[in-house]
Order: sequence, then C-alpha cells, then structure tokens
Amino acid sequence: MKAQGGWRLPKLPGLVFAACLALATSASAGALTRADVEAAIRAAGPGHGVNLAGQSLAGVDLSGLDLAGANLAHANLYNVKLDDANLTGANLSGSRMDLAWLMRTNLTRANLSGVEMHGPITAPGMDDVPKDAPILAGANFSGAVIIARFNGDAEGANFSHANLGAELRNQSMGILHSDLNNANLRHANFSDANLAYASLRFADLTGANLRGAKLHWADLSGADLTGADLTDADFTDATLTGAILKDVKGLRTAIGLKR
Repeated sequence: MKAQGGWRLPKLPGLVFAACLALATSASAGALTRADVEAAIRAAGPGHGVNLAGQSLAGVDLSGLDLAGANLAHANLYNVKLDDANLTGANLSGSRMDLAWLMRTNLTRANLSGVEMHGPITAPGMDDVPKDAPILAGANFSGAVIIARFNGDAEGANFSHANLGAELRNQSMGILHSDLNNANLRHANFSDANLAYASLRFADLTGANLRGAKLHWADLSGADLTGADLTDADFTDATLTGAILKDVKGLRTAIGLKR
C-alpha cells in the first residue's frame, strides 16, 4: 500500500493497528481545541506571537490560522492540521509533528530544530504538487528527524545535522525515504546531514552546502549542483545521472562520486 508522499507503509496486523489507534487516541487526550487557540491569539494581541509551548494540539484543526511568531516549542503536534496556516518565524523546536497536515503552510524562517516529523501530508495525492507544498524558505531544521515529501520552496533552509535518511527497519515492506524531488534547495545547508536513500531528482541545489553529508544510495538524477560544496560528502552508490556539477567545490574530497 502506498501512502501519501510516495513511501510505502506496511499493512498492519490487527493487534498492531489497535496499538497504533490507542497511541493516536492517547496523543489527542487533553489537547487544546481550535477555540482555545483562537482565544489565545486574541489575548496575545496583534503582532504578538501566542505562547503554546509544551501544549498538546494533537489532531486539532488549526488550518488557516495566523500563528506567525508563535511559540510551539516542544508541543505535541501529532496529526495537527496546519493547512494554509501562517507560521512565519514561529518556534516549533523539539515538537512532535508526525502525520501533521502541512499543505500550503507558511513556515518561512520558522525554527524547527530537533523536530520529529514522519509522514506529514504535504500534497493531496501521490503526485508532486509544488503549489500545495509547505513554504520552508529559511526554515531551520537542524538536528531534526524527518521522513517527508518536500517538493516546494526551501531556499536557504538549514538541514545541518538533520536525519532525512531512510527508515531501514521496514525495508522488507518498502523503504521509507524522504522525497525532495524538484524542490528549490538553493543555498540550503545540508552539512553533516543524513540523506541516505533520499530522492532529490531534479532538485535545485545551486550553491547548497553538502559538506560531510551522507548520500548513500540517494537519487540526484538531473539535480542542479552548480556551485555546491561537496567537501567530504559521501556519494557511495548514489545516482547522479544527468546531474549538473558545474563549479562545485570539494570535488576531490567527495567520496564515491563517479566522475
């Protein structure tokens, strides 16, 4: 069975499914409501980011809300609906964002360092739809753990030390991997990031920092790496068919790069 985002999800036995359902139910227990959040926004006043740090918003529909500058550090955002929400400059560091709905969510310059984000919904179906992708320009994902499909604007985003690598424990049922196909990753920072098995087909990585990145089995077919820094990056078994490597830096120190 293919899930949204292009990765495969296993068919779960009844007991496992029941356990997951119980986990989702407990995650939603005690969560704030949309009305609670709207009241908090009004109380904070215009131009003042609402403070929701550490709160549980699991499963809550916050779509379309203006949460610019909000403090959501270490919040439980499991399966939260943030479609069309404005989180420009928001602090979501250390939050749990598994299965969050992020279609057209504005996360420009948001702090998402250390987040856990597995399987967010970023498109209405199986195809890449850039207009529905979240806006991640200048966002900080340093140290985050991510399995996601990001096919939109992430120019200048910071993924340093982030883990976007495949979930190999489920490889017998299909490898779960991050999909950044066709994404705008110009000048993004992937230094020391894990991108094993990630798909970056036709991604724009112009001027990107890939120093020390792990790209084992990654697919960079057709990607534009013009001016990128590849110093000590590990391309073992990666696919670079048709990739543009003009004016790249650190080419001599890149590992496993077939050239």
